[in-house]
Amino acid sequence: MAFLDDDFLLTTAPARKLYHEYAEKMPLIDYHCHLDPKDIYENKNYPNLTRIWLNDGIFGDHYKWRLERANGVPEKFITGAGDEYQKLIVWAKTIEKAIGNPLYEWTQLELKRFFKIDKPFTVENVPEIWEQTGKMLQSDDFKPRNLIKNAHVKIVCTTDDPISDLHYHQLLAQTQNQDGFKVLPAMRPDNLLRINQGNFGDYLAQLSQISGIEVTDFTSLIAALEQRFEFFNSLGGRLSDHGLNTYHYVKMTTKQVDEVIAKARIDNQQLSTKEIAGYQTLLLESLMKLNKKFAWTMQFHLNVLRNANRRMFKQLGPDTGFDSMGTQSGIAGEMMKLLADADVNLPKTILYSTNPNDWMELATGMQSFQGDEVQRLQLGCAWWFNDTREGMRQQLQIMAQQSLLANFTGMLTDSRSFLSYPRHEYFRRVLCELIGEWVVRGQVVEDYQYLGKIVADISYNNARRYFGFFE
Repeated sequence: MAFLDDDFLLTTAPARKLYHEYAEKMPLIDYHCHLDPKDIYENKNYPNLTRIWLNDGIFGDHYKWRLERANGVPEKFITGAGDEYQKLIVWAKTIEKAIGNPLYEWTQLELKRFFKIDKPFTVENVPEIWEQTGKMLQSDDFKPRNLIKNAHVKIVCTTDDPISDLHYHQLLAQTQNQDGFKVLPAMRPDNLLRINQGNFGDYLAQLSQISGIEVTDFTSLIAALEQRFEFFNSLGGRLSDHGLNTYHYVKMTTKQVDEVIAKARIDNQQLSTKEIAGYQTLLLESLMKLNKKFAWTMQFHLNVLRNANRRMFKQLGPDTGFDSMGTQSGIAGEMMKLLADADVNLPKTILYSTNPNDWMELATGMQSFQGDEVQRLQLGCAWWFNDTREGMRQQLQIMAQQSLLANFTGMLTDSRSFLSYPRHEYFRRVLCELIGEWVVRGQVVEDYQYLGKIVADISYNNARRYFGFFE
């Protein structure tokens, strides 16, 4: 088998048949990403491969930046103002050492799928790749909207703060028929959860202004949030997303939480761990009710250690490559207490964790809260540091063994890059590889119409139905 040939990762005949006849042809739904709707709307050509691939100012792919730092690349050639051609050179030097890392495969796969380049991405080949991609990037086909369309993407869900005016989503809603895809907002109220970040009063003032509801206590806070749900929903919003780096379930009354909010909003006093957890618990319970009311899906991204390098955080800010897998023991158990409290108000929910040690607890725990609809709870796809072949296989196996794999909503990019869509292809190949192995070992029936439907559903159809994007 040649490097990244048509059958890479497909090590059995059943895997090859399932991928090429059922998975490969399916369109994409990218229901969680970090693309900027402004960039999609403005639809400007990128001047060179470095800008679309590595960094555009402080924004870019911090998956790549982490590897470059490990290879001793100076920061000026990562997030800084270093020469853009030299940035591609040092990235090639890094990739030459990255065998076994998914970025080694993804990098070449992106060159192959978007630019039709089969040459290995090496320092020796950078001059030719720089020239060829530079010319192609100036064409209409390489404007952001055409990159999305030509990758057969039907839905893009961005990540949006509740205080966003969604201006560019409104503009994109007017062009979606000619674009051939929808760009929909997904609400991420992390700034509300982080009551201890020091600027909570300022944030509530912004929420008050955009919602038209003065937020002074917990009741008015939820009223303002409901107004934002209505607005997001009017523009096709169907998901919310909640980053819980850590979480502890603590039950408090509304009156007690009002006192916590007053401290954070007016006096900006330092809050205790218990006060923070009590506020977060009541807020999450209320958010569950809102997600249920609007028939949205609620996503929880759990257990992350963020901004570990304090010096670099002060220099560059968040989301620049200084995060890692979280190690909160028992976070899954704390989440089960939250789910239990929701009871009849529990919405459709997807549970992710960067720590695979949590996956079995989450998968078995969620089964206690299934019912009323198909797969009300899902074990989220292999996320962030786990979106490797091995991580994807592990997540798929746990979902299959503890719940119903055929109901799974599949992969997403979680990316800031318009060139990341081959990650869906990579996932589909891993999926077909795994099911193909089951066929060879006699674990599942060798009925390709039956198995092919499962593969096609996980690739696209389940997400389309589950999230209700086209209703």
